[in-house]
Amino acid sequence: QVRLVESGGGLVQAGGSLRLSCAASGRDFESFLMGWFRQAPGKEREFVAALAWTTRSTRYGDFVRGRFTVSRDEGENTVNLEMNSLEPEDTAVYFCAAQQYYSMSRGSDRDWYPYWGRGTQVTVSS
Repeated sequence: QVRLVESGGGLVQAGGSLRLSCAASGRDFESFLMGWFRQAPGKEREFVAALAWTTRSTRYGDFVRGRFTVSRDEGENTVNLEMNSLEPEDTAVYFCAAQQYYSMSRGSDRDWYPYWGRGTQVTVSS
């Protein structure tokens, strides 16, 4: 059974940085597509980034504008989201997601992912 556990959230000032991690377990993740989404109060869950486990190809939401980087730790089942130049609008709960059938074209579709973590809170103060 796939298990995803996010960590690294917290409170940061505008302009600061945070590094989120998603520890994945329970399966061989070769060929998986890993996603990061976020949800702010009163808003729908929004696509942040996706990473193909095997090829390490990536895709980002339009709002990222080069500020975030998604990566995978070699030898560990961990997917990271490095976030820089954070803005108050980035305040949200950030979720890790996984899909065993790789399709980057569907990487931004939250309904494509059957596996989800519980999320980690990111708060950016102005």
